[in-house]
Amino acid sequence: MHTTKNFETDKVKNILVVRQHNQLGDMLCSNTLYAALKKKYHGARLTLIASPVNCKMYEGGGFEYIDELIVFEKNKYITLPKFIASLRRRKYDISIVPSTVSFSKTSHYISYLSGAKIRIGASVIDGRINQSAKYLTVKGRFDWKGKNLHQSELILDYARLAGADLSPSERRKVVMKPDKEEMKFARDYVSAIKQDGVPVFAFHPGAGKIRNRWAAENFVELIVRLHRNYGSMNIVTAGGMDIEVSEIVSEGLKKKKIPFTVLGRTHIRKVAAVLLLTDLYVSNDTGTMHVAAAVNAKVIGLFGPTPSFEWGPVNESGRSIQSPSDDINKITVEEVFEESVKLIETGKHR
Repeated sequence: MHTTKNFETDKVKNILVVRQHNQLGDMLCSNTLYAALKKKYHGARLTLIASPVNCKMYEGGGFEYIDELIVFEKNKYITLPKFIASLRRRKYDISIVPSTVSFSKTSHYISYLSGAKIRIGASVIDGRINQSAKYLTVKGRFDWKGKNLHQSELILDYARLAGADLSPSERRKVVMKPDKEEMKFARDYVSAIKQDGVPVFAFHPGAGKIRNRWAAENFVELIVRLHRNYGSMNIVTAGGMDIEVSEIVSEGLKKKKIPFTVLGRTHIRKVAAVLLLTDLYVSNDTGTMHVAAAVNAKVIGLFGPTPSFEWGPVNESGRSIQSPSDDINKITVEEVFEESVKLIETGKHR
């Protein structure tokens, strides 16, 4: 395995990370990579190339380890020459394409065309050959299968190729912080629905993948039990793809006369700020679960076919519940209720 270990740290002025090929959760699990690179090359400028799908949490200077965000829209080929020219003008010393789930030809090609002197990526992952490895100058061969490592740990192998790393304690401190405007939105939102001494719980019953959705009826039963126990005010978070399931939950709560509000059609950074102020967030395995973990909210992730050891919230206030089978509905309401109570009570003594 080649590395940049002998590369002179003080001569690295510009670093490029190309991550336009993954979803929001994958992107947020890469926060440890950005932090490790800035720790090693603290005098360098770090640029992240993202897509319109996975960039939202990094907009407006939303993360201290990233100096510049560039949003790449893959289908706008007419602007590609200008895009590449703008990258080359920045004179990158190191470019990294961090692949864990799949290899992206586009990302590797962008890295190559950026003109970076050192281009880091994987040649083989768990026996899968990267056909775009020819565009790399530093190549890692990774054998992760069976090691039960979290994505935030896997991604650090790319930092290690660049001579950078984070200790386990440093990884836990990599947290995204909402800005003043976002926190004001969150405080206003919560104060409008909260009574003195009443906890606020939030829930995300949707998910892009149907197999990742715990039954809407389970969420209703859980919310009812928690409300009867704590007298809580409740928030249901919902994205564009969650309308149907959020309506089912809403109707169920109305029938039970449980107070709730739906937080949807809101910028994800403002949602993150709201989640930071809640006393509990129970979510399916989906993007907003990773958002909650990124800001160190009190989150419980529910997992069926996806392994929680790899994708679960690993923040200090995060928990996971793994189904005993690929069927997420093998997780019982009682299990989630008990884990919720533990996290709520732990939060009271923080």
